Amino acid sequence: MPTADLVITGSAVRTLDPARPQATTVAVQDGTIVAVGEEDVVRDWRGSGTEVVDLGGASLVPGLVDGHSHAVWGLDMTTGLDLSQVRDTAGLRAALVSAERIDGWIIGYGLDYNVFQGGAPDRALIEDAVAGVPVFLRMYDAHSALVSGAALKAAGVTGPRTFAQRARIATDSAGRLTGHLVEHAAMTLVESVMPRVPYPERRARLVELLSAMAAGGLTGAHVMDIGDPELLDAVARETVLPVRLRFSPWCMPGADKDSLAELVALQARGGRHWRIGGVKFFMDGTVEGGTAWLEHPDCHGQGTEAFWPDPDAYSDAVRFLHRAGVPTATHAIGDAAVRHVLDTVATLEPDAGLTHRIEHIESVPDDSLPRFARLGVAASMQPPHTAYTRADHADEWSKRLGDTRATRAWRTRDLRDAGAVVALGSDWPIAHHDPRSVLATARTPRGAAAARPGLTGLQALEGCTSHAARAAGESDVSGRIAVGLRADLTALAVDPVTAPADEVADAPVRLTVTGGHITHRGP
Repeated sequence: MPTADLVITGSAVRTLDPARPQATTVAVQDGTIVAVGEEDVVRDWRGSGTEVVDLGGASLVPGLVDGHSHAVWGLDMTTGLDLSQVRDTAGLRAALVSAERIDGWIIGYGLDYNVFQGGAPDRALIEDAVAGVPVFLRMYDAHSALVSGAALKAAGVTGPRTFAQRARIATDSAGRLTGHLVEHAAMTLVESVMPRVPYPERRARLVELLSAMAAGGLTGAHVMDIGDPELLDAVARETVLPVRLRFSPWCMPGADKDSLAELVALQARGGRHWRIGGVKFFMDGTVEGGTAWLEHPDCHGQGTEAFWPDPDAYSDAVRFLHRAGVPTATHAIGDAAVRHVLDTVATLEPDAGLTHRIEHIESVPDDSLPRFARLGVAASMQPPHTAYTRADHADEWSKRLGDTRATRAWRTRDLRDAGAVVALGSDWPIAHHDPRSVLATARTPRGAAAARPGLTGLQALEGCTSHAARAAGESDVSGRIAVGLRADLTALAVDPVTAPADEVADAPVRLTVTGGHITHRGP
């Protein structure tokens, strides 16, 4: 009889497998689970080359997965000055005055819209603090940026432009460029002339990031972009990636049949612990940026347009990919955006092996909830995002939507109760990648969602395990601890189902295993 590479014993195993919900011991061989049960079940799997890890009573669960991340691309989004703790324009100016230059530029990220206290981001608020230096400050949602006049000049931006997607270069009532670049196409104009982090540093940061993710208990992430395949493949060839990454490259407005065919061809690409699986769309932007597609305008009269100027073209692209057997994930925050995606999926021919999903879903009415389960659409939600809002609705997100829509914030529990698959994630670097925070905030929502019921402990765990697997179409290989499935495992000092949410958030990670490789050993 062959022997196991790894045996994990002395644990309270919560398998999420209905056939065997509980166990104490798991055996792993060649990256696959080969035995689950009590000590006598795995005794014969032990050999001289078997590593045995006694967890001393810790809780072992299926490997935790971040259902929405930007690992790799997020390295660019977190370059420079962290502005996430800035609370007002005075604090922003002070941070910029002392900021370190990167090849002559000031680059920052994580800037909260609430800093501007209801006003629009405007370079006039920072110009005298930066003294002619080119500046690029990414807003926390990564859907817009504030840049200085010197940055506009460096990029050759002298006025508004027309884009294939719903993006814009903001101007004030007098036609002056405010420096607010809204959505990806507008930001790219300046990003293309910004200094880039050298390859050796990017490689080191990627390894550091993935190691930190594993230390938090993550074994996988659904990455909602294409990242940097060359960098990733080079690292994967040199070492074992501690986190399993599944990438979904973007399909943007204007994509023709050749572009769609290229996206289909990309689905075959991958390596050890990474692969391309699916395509990412945007149906709208963000509430705070005024680009969420809403059924009724926000308080500034914005939010009435889709990211795809022709929403029917989006639907045609989804149908093309569906026929090719490619799953899609669509960013849809506003109620109109969510409705259009659901309407699109309703036109698809049934395919039991293909799961389409909607990302974010920040505010939806009652009638949209049951359609997710009925249409087989997975909901992918990010509970930590609720921290950017306030229970009294004094934040920019709530004020833009108004009280009625703000009270529908992040209806995670309502979607679960309506029978939907609900995968949970962080959207790193929009929020921290620690899955323990995702589990905790899913149970105790914050801000505008604080009055809404949270998930149960079991539902939260499922959101990072079995429901994440279902959203990715991977239930046959992951999401449970069962013989024949991937050996992706996470051990926590507390039971994430029964322990209070605040204890889960701070629980030590005893062990992380990805593909049978121990990627983190805790105290």
